[in-house]
Amino acid sequence: MKVQVTAILLFLLGNIVHSQEFKFEKEVINYGKITLGSDGIRTFEFTNIGDAPLIIKEIKSTCGCTVPKKPERPIMPGEKGEISISYDTKRPGGFSKAITIFSNAKQERKLLKLKGFVEKAIQ
Repeated sequence: MKVQVTAILLFLLGNIVHSQEFKFEKEVINYGKITLGSDGIRTFEFTNIGDAPLIIKEIKSTCGCTVPKKPERPIMPGEKGEISISYDTKRPGGFSKAITIFSNAKQERKLLKLKGFVEKAIQ
């Protein structure tokens, strides 16, 4: 009997702990063709569609040319949030980068992507 009660409590606790969830407007940002040295800041917008506060613990990028900025406070249920990404547009050519978000959501790791092509300025 004790084993059954313990198992039920652990199951319920597991569901409570992971009842936060992201819903992103876009999971890929396509910069398209942009000019060398232009503004490389873009934003991933999302909503917490869960029923508990969503906490973004950390965001890692695949290289130093992509700098993410996470929300500093928890995102409450139903609330919108955003993750800003700054890409170094002083590097000409095509790019395809990813960031990984670590959070307390059901899916603890979430991968988002950026892509585009930085053109040299016409002189």
